[in-house]
Amino acid sequence: MIIGVPKEIKISESRVGLTEKGVRQLVEEGHTLLVERHAGLGSMISDEEYEAVGAEIVETKKEVYERSEMIIKVKEPLPDEYDLMQENQILYTYLHLAAEPKLTKVLCDRKVKAIGYETIQAPDGTLPLLTPMSEVAGRMATQVGAFYLQKDKGGKGILMGGVTGVQKGRVVIIGGGVVGTNAAKMAVGLGAEVTILDVNHSRLEYLDDIFQGRVRTLYSNVVNIEDSVAEADLLIGGVLIAGRKAPKLVTKDMVSSMGEGSVVVDVAVDQGGCIETCKPTSHTNPTFEVDGVIHYCVPNMPGVVSRTSTYALTNATMRYASMLAELGVEEAIQKDKALYHGLNVYGGYVAYEPVARDLDMEYKPFQIN
Repeated sequence: MIIGVPKEIKISESRVGLTEKGVRQLVEEGHTLLVERHAGLGSMISDEEYEAVGAEIVETKKEVYERSEMIIKVKEPLPDEYDLMQENQILYTYLHLAAEPKLTKVLCDRKVKAIGYETIQAPDGTLPLLTPMSEVAGRMATQVGAFYLQKDKGGKGILMGGVTGVQKGRVVIIGGGVVGTNAAKMAVGLGAEVTILDVNHSRLEYLDDIFQGRVRTLYSNVVNIEDSVAEADLLIGGVLIAGRKAPKLVTKDMVSSMGEGSVVVDVAVDQGGCIETCKPTSHTNPTFEVDGVIHYCVPNMPGVVSRTSTYALTNATMRYASMLAELGVEEAIQKDKALYHGLNVYGGYVAYEPVARDLDMEYKPFQIN
């Protein structure tokens, strides 16, 4: 199969769809790899490194799309790429279509076979291709929050861990999944006072166990969220419902109760956000204020720690990339049902029910034997 790796064009997105090690693996498996010139520079991977493992460096994005049977990316295609996609071309990337109605329609109209990293789901319910970037984003959320709590950045002037005899920074995390757990690890490491809210009692038990009493766990309901948010210096949103828009769990009134100079980081923003006052921002203009509360809502947070993120992502995506390249979408899905959940658009229709439901579009599932 001819596989293309275009350069990402989202603002401050420095990741790339495949490392040189991933390219070599696919070349060894008999495939042709086209890499757009300078695609890897943001992750410190040179064109020469790609060429050394058998890739062909292609001058333009247009040529990558025109010649490729499968496109491997990091982020969803942007409007400048819409006209480049072709019928029956496999698109393998993060899609987050529940928050992208225009892109979803384009993928349907152009009859692209679109596989979303974020909805590939293992039999145990885990999301193996979302996990590494959720780990990165969770850890970054605390790091970013601590930065913006500094007075010179508009924050309260709070040191996350405090010092002897002084109140520690108070961190509230909505959602105890991969994002929330990694955010908590960083916050606990900095010495903060940490509260995690989740609706899954078994998950709360797990968090109690691994943190050995160093965090407070609360069942996520309106009263507990309201009370916790009001006392937070840093609020982190880490709620995920696979493939669906995130529920709005934190209202504007709750945010207003936090006090001037508090910080909100909504990691769920690429699925619409779980905090009512949040809207997508970018790495070049990452924050805005609502009632004096600083909001950081960048959808592609891992893009600025690109080398770490690119290598972690390729480690996760390679298994299914190899299957898709060897077998094609249809046969690969028959062989591994995890990919069935990853298929978001097929044959001109939305093939993933949560996206169809959220966007009020026709749902037509792929038929498996």
